[in-house]
Amino acid sequence: MLKFTDYDIVFQEVPDEVSLALNLSRCPNNCVGCHSPQLRDDIGEELTEDALLQLLEKYGSSITCVCFMGGDGDPHEVARLARFVRNEKQLKTAWYSGRDKLVDVSLIPSFDYIKIGPYIPEKGPLKDENTNQRLYKIVNGEMQDITSRFWRKNSSLG
Repeated sequence: MLKFTDYDIVFQEVPDEVSLALNLSRCPNNCVGCHSPQLRDDIGEELTEDALLQLLEKYGSSITCVCFMGGDGDPHEVARLARFVRNEKQLKTAWYSGRDKLVDVSLIPSFDYIKIGPYIPEKGPLKDENTNQRLYKIVNGEMQDITSRFWRKNSSLG
């Protein structure tokens, strides 16, 4: 069972998308430096198809993507709900996993984007070129690394 604690409309989690980001609790990863350690707890409301539909109806055409933030305790349920979103609302889907590797490659077709990697303070978040985290766009069933889209290029003046 997945539970969500809160949600927000975000513009920076997935390039070129306006995403409904759902923060999922019961995280098993225990990343050092986690920005949301409360998500380790068993808190929040059950994330069901009905709960998802209510949120999607609330935001309508103002969103283009649903981003599942976490859910590593039940990745197959995250994938099932992602397929539900695609089928019911024809929205793109993204999953932010804190694991080092994708637990099951059969999950790939359920998503348009997958971020993999725990937050490691010394390496920084996706916007840091030294990050260990990677964001992939799924194209024809293949994971294409698009992490560099988060990196600002230094420009020299003169």
